[in-house]
Amino acid sequence: MKKSGLVGSVLRIERTSIYDGQGLRTVLFLKGCPLRCRWCSTPESQLATLQKGYARNRCVGCGMCVCTCPEGALSLAEDGLNVITDFSKCQNCFMCVAKCLQNAHKKYGSLLSVQEVVREIVKDEIFFFHSGGGVTISGGEPLSQPDFVAEVLQECRALGIHTALETSFHAPYESIAKVLPWLNVLYVDLKLMDKEFHKQWVGTDNALILDNLQKVDQTKEPLEIIVRIPLVPGANDSDANLSATAEFCKSLKKLKEVELLPYHRLGLETYRNLDRDYLLQELISPSAEEISERASFLALQDPGVPIRVGG
Repeated sequence: MKKSGLVGSVLRIERTSIYDGQGLRTVLFLKGCPLRCRWCSTPESQLATLQKGYARNRCVGCGMCVCTCPEGALSLAEDGLNVITDFSKCQNCFMCVAKCLQNAHKKYGSLLSVQEVVREIVKDEIFFFHSGGGVTISGGEPLSQPDFVAEVLQECRALGIHTALETSFHAPYESIAKVLPWLNVLYVDLKLMDKEFHKQWVGTDNALILDNLQKVDQTKEPLEIIVRIPLVPGANDSDANLSATAEFCKSLKKLKEVELLPYHRLGLETYRNLDRDYLLQELISPSAEEISERASFLALQDPGVPIRVGG
């Protein structure tokens, strides 16, 4: 393995995933994302910097963290049961995380080198071999760290590991070009086809995303594209949006399939830990029957590839 000075902002590494590509996958989640999807289930991945969270329900008010903090940024609340952080003093040293016996203080993210990440991925080679799996890089938005991602992918390909990337494709094409030579499969979210609705729900329009998809589809790189639709009730599950998505998909020569990802609410606890409001409090996840009906409707629009419902 060649020595590299590149360091990435890594959220976490998950092993033996069955939802992020073929076979068993090791998934490298990176921090940093230019989009602000209202339904985002990983708010801790949005900022590129390392973050501190606090789970009030786990805190017993022992005061260990208050005594440990070198900046005096922590204090016990009046009820003596919770801890208050003065973020104007907090330097994100994460000493409170290390000392908290209840795991109430949380650290979101780590700075890891290319070599450190690849060493972790290689530990799962036996699972890749027997299941036809590999590594998937996800986010956040991995293309916000293109040089780091390109080197990790290149090292994995040199070791014969199957590679995949999950992306919103909201990135400069120069960033995309750096990773393409090292990819087997590209997963791209198509959240909304209407430009204004996309801006309303995601924070920016979709012009760059669609343009990038068309450019990659015209390259000579022998990779497969899988379009993913995170199906969110009331946002992008309409006949009009699914029909427009199918029409766009017909033009993609490298497209292998379209995957529907049902909306879920698994990130609610993290929003609480970060003291952030979740914007879709009243929204419920669609039933299996509703997802199946939308998948059938999309298939009737004839996008030219199979439709699959993901996990």
